[in-house]
Amino acid sequence: MNNITLIGNLTKNAENRMINDGETNVIKFSLAVQRDFQKDKADFFTVVYFTKSEKMLSLCQDKLKKGFKVAVSGRLQNNNYETQSGEKRYTTEIIADKVEFLEPKGQVKQATDSSGNEIKGFQALEDDDEIPF
Repeated sequence: MNNITLIGNLTKNAENRMINDGETNVIKFSLAVQRDFQKDKADFFTVVYFTKSEKMLSLCQDKLKKGFKVAVSGRLQNNNYETQSGEKRYTTEIIADKVEFLEPKGQVKQATDSSGNEIKGFQALEDDDEIPF
């Protein structure tokens, strides 16, 4: 089984290109994922996402900017190639099946009361459908 799920922040704006069939967009970005056990360290991953959806392409172009937080699920893929000088190189990429847009780095949604006033000390929930009451 080859499954991976990561949550992290983009280190730079995503790159987009079309592949041979002219219908599929390849979106590539670098993701910094903070280590749980060493809060001051992060691991960096290259993520590749293929989409034929114009809506998803538009969302990716709008949201996948430096600092934006995303959740990615997919699989690991190892690649190798030879440089012009004959040196063998190896890479590991995350091939994303799903990209979920979270908040930009440092941005927190504030909770508000029924009048729209901010409630200090509370953070708004994105979706409360899973709360059992």
